[in-house]
Amino acid sequence: MTTYMNFIDGVFVRGGGESLPNHFPTTGEVIGEISSAGRADVDAAVGAARAALKGPWGRMSIPERVALLRKLADGINARFEEFLAAEIRDTGKPRSIASHIDIPRGAANFNVFADQILTSSTETFEMATPDGAGALNYAVRVPRGVIAVVCPWNLPLLLMTWKVAPALACGNTVVVKPSEETPATATLLGEVMNAVGIPRGVYNVVHGTGPGAAGEFLTTHPDVDGITFTGETRTGEAIMRAAAGGVRPVSLELGGKNAGIIFDDADLETTLEGIGRACFANTGQVCLGTERLYVQRGIFDRLAEGLAAKAKGYRLGDPFDPATTMGPLVSAEHRAKVLSYYDKARAGGATILAGGGIPHMQGYEGGYWIEPTVWTGLSEDAPVVSEEIFGPCTHLTPFDSEEEAVMLANDSPYGLATSIWTNGLSRAHRVARQIEVGIAWVNCWFLRDLRTPFGGSKASGIGREGGVHSLEFYTELRNVCIKL
Repeated sequence: MTTYMNFIDGVFVRGGGESLPNHFPTTGEVIGEISSAGRADVDAAVGAARAALKGPWGRMSIPERVALLRKLADGINARFEEFLAAEIRDTGKPRSIASHIDIPRGAANFNVFADQILTSSTETFEMATPDGAGALNYAVRVPRGVIAVVCPWNLPLLLMTWKVAPALACGNTVVVKPSEETPATATLLGEVMNAVGIPRGVYNVVHGTGPGAAGEFLTTHPDVDGITFTGETRTGEAIMRAAAGGVRPVSLELGGKNAGIIFDDADLETTLEGIGRACFANTGQVCLGTERLYVQRGIFDRLAEGLAAKAKGYRLGDPFDPATTMGPLVSAEHRAKVLSYYDKARAGGATILAGGGIPHMQGYEGGYWIEPTVWTGLSEDAPVVSEEIFGPCTHLTPFDSEEEAVMLANDSPYGLATSIWTNGLSRAHRVARQIEVGIAWVNCWFLRDLRTPFGGSKASGIGREGGVHSLEFYTELRNVCIKL
């Protein structure tokens, strides 16, 4: 049993809130206790972050901060196996995934944004003045201040450092509220912060749930200067309302009901490999995942058969076994939600090509397991086709023309990502520009250059992070005008 403490002003402390159980999704067993922060703990964390802005951290030069960020990346990698085990115990995801994506990217984010802040520049303008002497205007980036970082449970370390790294690179301080489902790696990072010499108060962690608890205490705190959040749209709307008090900026990456479009000139083998990952990776618990597939009629049957075979080919089991390729869902509550959609699909008359229920898992009966699932035959207004499920499932619909495919893909309140599969160069460019999303992949999925803008459209979010776009959120520009 592990107790996950709050990390405030460089010290691990027990919180004043209600303790929560930490479950191992593979078995359902309680393996730890989470010490939730009370309002006084959140006040202390925000206060420590505010004080650190005025202390040694606020006086550091960019090269000094960059050196510490690189030490953080090295510190995570030096304890790679500890971070990996912590992530697996929290999420149940297989070692084969977490060891190649979650932990390496979690560490790499610090190096990426160290590079970014070193190479960033701002505008300079010369202007005329009535006396002919002229003036010079230039902009400087200043830290936004104390940043509230509210993190999801699907990629806990990766998505947390995706926000913490640019925030620290820009000279801010942070208070992190990890999901109550996945407290481990955010807590462990506190040890690394101390070990590499990050000043006290720069990085703080408060545990707990959302409404009436740590999440609400943090996002409504008047001394927080900006809020960044990844999670479901309903929670994002609540955070936007909270941020209105004090007129604080938000960066929100929210839900999605992402569409994939497969044209009949696509390479079938390449498409099945990529779209299989898009539908089932991380047990479907990926905001960028594909839950709607539109397939040109001429290849519909072959694609459906191939994707069903992909769904049936995953190996479920011990997440620490390198041969395991799919883990459970993160919690009993989330499995109940996903299963409710499986029931709706069946009740609605869907044709089930693969999955559709709970697998028999010898020795892991208490875990939150679910079958990868492929459906066809439902209308576009069916809940399974129109609402975000966040599980390893997708629905296939045939289409005839390019115009129809674009119309179907855009017929959603969400607009996060799409993937387009075609060997037609002009079609690829043409369709990618028409889909109402923040990210459009062509003949690939989840191929991420961290310098590019990342975020959603419509109900999928507001703002962009990544590269210089992260700097725009985590800093404010101050114009300096010099009369010559």
